[in-house]
Amino acid sequence: MTAPAKAAPKTPPQAKAKVKVKAKAIATEPFMRFYHSDKLRARTLAVLSALEEASDPEEHRDSLADLVVELTESGMDYYFLRALKLAKAGFLVEQSARLGMSGAVKLIGSVSRKFIGRMDSAQLLVVSRHIRELAE
Repeated sequence: MTAPAKAAPKTPPQAKAKVKVKAKAIATEPFMRFYHSDKLRARTLAVLSALEEASDPEEHRDSLADLVVELTESGMDYYFLRALKLAKAGFLVEQSARLGMSGAVKLIGSVSRKFIGRMDSAQLLVVSRHIRELAE
């Protein structure tokens, strides 16, 4: 029988302490990742570093929201559109899928911008840490 998991201590919202990324844990669950450009990786790391090192992370809400949209678009392209290209599904199928994915990314982007725009410093740092862990 396993012991119940302990709740992580809450960081007070007013805390301005910098969040350090813990050593990468060994993945115990299956996962999938997507590959993106070196340019997007450099931008990702720059945005995350700027947010994590800022005295007021809330000043970086817009750049984080833009990054989330860009990563979403890149992931959707990799997981869905790339498969159609590899399968040689045809121009019409690819264009239809691209149009559908574009609409989905716009909707997800709009929603994620609203959520990120309302986050406080501690919440932004948690999102940043999560994205950094995914990138490693």
